[in-house]
Amino acid sequence: MTEDAPVADETYRTVEGRGEAAFEVQGSEFIGHATPVDSVDDAEAFVDAVREEYADATHNVPAYRVRADPLREYASDDGEPTGSAGKPALNVLVQRDLENVAVVVTRYYGGTNLGVGGLARSYSKAVKEAVNDAGVVEERPHERVRAVVDYDDSGTVRGIVESAGVEFDAEYDERVVVDARVPTPEADALRDRLRSATSGRVEFQE
Repeated sequence: MTEDAPVADETYRTVEGRGEAAFEVQGSEFIGHATPVDSVDDAEAFVDAVREEYADATHNVPAYRVRADPLREYASDDGEPTGSAGKPALNVLVQRDLENVAVVVTRYYGGTNLGVGGLARSYSKAVKEAVNDAGVVEERPHERVRAVVDYDDSGTVRGIVESAGVEFDAEYDERVVVDARVPTPEADALRDRLRSATSGRVEFQE
């Protein structure tokens, strides 16, 4: 299920952080998990991590929406009746217009069949409550700017990145790697500043 890619400088709605919600329905325990992600790989890594943590659960139902070219949407019923779990979970993200979000609903079966309607309501509720727990925010698209320089230029590069007010990490090995998370509309300008300040000595890695 895909649609046209979003415009790069548009803001979008996502979750602010990790969220979790748990409740019981006729003996079955449902645990909703939600997290912001930057890519399909991030989303799938989150799904895998929840499945590993709750490996003893009856079902771990995933869904995600990730901004890409085109928009990537995914859901699985993970063994529940067709259409009773994954689609209701994904529909919550669609209805709330959330992107760059991954969710997993963990279910421990309690001995009573809930029927397709009961399952759909329960999986939807778990996602809604996990999203509410995480909080919804307006976000701008970001991309990674990974700059590699010799030690002589590292102070200059670090100072420019700090002045840009963006999140970053710095690794000091044979050379210095500054890995910054930069709003997409500002990324090219930051690269230009770094090139100018280092007289072109900076290298950028994908």
